[in-house]
Amino acid sequence: MEAVEDTNVSKDMCNCACHEVSGSGTKETSAANIEKNMAERFADSLSDQVDAVIRTCAESGEFPRSIQLPKASVKKVSQAKSKLLVEGAECLLYSSNIAFQIAATIRRTESAGEDAPHSAKYDMLSPQVVAEKLTASLNQFSESSGLTIRACNGHINFYASKAQAFSTEGVHVVTDSKESAAGCKRKACCKRMSVKNPLGKRRKLEIHLKRSSFDPEEFELYRRYQMKVHNDAPDHVTESAYRRFLVDTPLVSVPPSGDGSVPSCGFGSFHQQYVIDGQLVAVGVVDILPKCLSSKYLFWDPDFAFLSLGKYSALQEISWVKDNQVYCPSLQYYYLGYYIHSCSKMRYKAAYHPSELLCPLRYQWVSFDVARPLLDRKPYVILSDYSLLQDAEPLPPHASEKAEVQHDDSGDEYSNDVLMDDGEEMIESEYQNSDDESDSEMSSQTLEDGDVGDVLIGLKKSQVRYEDLQRAFGPSERSYLETQLHIYKRVVGAELAKRIVYSLG
Repeated sequence: MEAVEDTNVSKDMCNCACHEVSGSGTKETSAANIEKNMAERFADSLSDQVDAVIRTCAESGEFPRSIQLPKASVKKVSQAKSKLLVEGAECLLYSSNIAFQIAATIRRTESAGEDAPHSAKYDMLSPQVVAEKLTASLNQFSESSGLTIRACNGHINFYASKAQAFSTEGVHVVTDSKESAAGCKRKACCKRMSVKNPLGKRRKLEIHLKRSSFDPEEFELYRRYQMKVHNDAPDHVTESAYRRFLVDTPLVSVPPSGDGSVPSCGFGSFHQQYVIDGQLVAVGVVDILPKCLSSKYLFWDPDFAFLSLGKYSALQEISWVKDNQVYCPSLQYYYLGYYIHSCSKMRYKAAYHPSELLCPLRYQWVSFDVARPLLDRKPYVILSDYSLLQDAEPLPPHASEKAEVQHDDSGDEYSNDVLMDDGEEMIESEYQNSDDESDSEMSSQTLEDGDVGDVLIGLKKSQVRYEDLQRAFGPSERSYLETQLHIYKRVVGAELAKRIVYSLG
């Protein structure tokens, strides 16, 4: 698969595997490492495709939805073992025993009585039956890759004809001399390398970054995605709702400046299209801001679920930030949006690290490594209390945390969701105290954050600068509003505070 990026970003850095090998290593060792790494990557890709099929089976009800199914692991089969297991014109390249793990997990769940209403339906899910279900769903990948996939005694096996089998037990390394090898002592190995699939047709991947606008082809893809993946009703996926959700934007487009302060694409809202052989397969909706790329949404063709396009697009967007730091040094972060620790569908965001969470009370960023054990224990934590305590004991709990401890005797994990007068008073008091602390912190940082007079304010369908509006407020109102504007300006950045409308109604 070729990658063609439409981002006008040159890549002079050499990323080949030879830089990971010590200077005393031989060329043969380096080549062996390259082949080994690529074979492992291909096996990882197969694992991701099997995982995608497992999720699809769970969503369709073929597997229980209420249990956590194990992740697939596809392993490369050695040539010696392949010869023992397979005779004739085929070669066994990869195999997975995930069907045994899934069947065992379902049996354990049923025996524990956790999925009793569905036990009869899943009684017949032996390892062989599970393997056959997964293999049937992998047929599309089989057609595109040239591999033959079969269920054999509960295993999922990936075969190729011996005439087509990989000459390096998994991958071919092909080079293209068009890529510059500047800065590398071994120019021969620093030519552009790619994994070529010798078993199937070579595919062409194009990535286009364009300004946010309505595109009928994108909308049709979005409709298919929402209805197939999220089970939305057709009449709920309307063009007007799509425009409001993913096309319309409050951000003002900023063109490239050429002075290093703005990347070559500019600032604003964008749609990043992923096109394979001329077919649109995914669209990533992003905001490119002075300090970060904010990933808002991704929708993709359900027929290409086996490609794990969510993971690929996230890595692509991270790579974009790193590449464009050269042209816009203020670009430092990749923002994945809201995170709810108790929501399993959001847990994937924690897989990208190092990462930080924003404390919703004081707007301080806290390492996820610090936040995770806290959120594992409690659904709500004031993260900023622990931000400086990675190697120290936590601060004494706030009043709200003490209230939670007092109600633990009931045995209800979510007892704090019940309205209690005392609890409400305690939580309310804690918030007031915290706001006071925040106000005092902000007052000491006013000079540091700079003036808020240039913040763009929206009021009764008009837009004015705060400096032209501040005399309309009394002293106490002005003090409170300016505190909020300082927090707002610190979060969005001075440049965007001039462009984004802060609405007062």
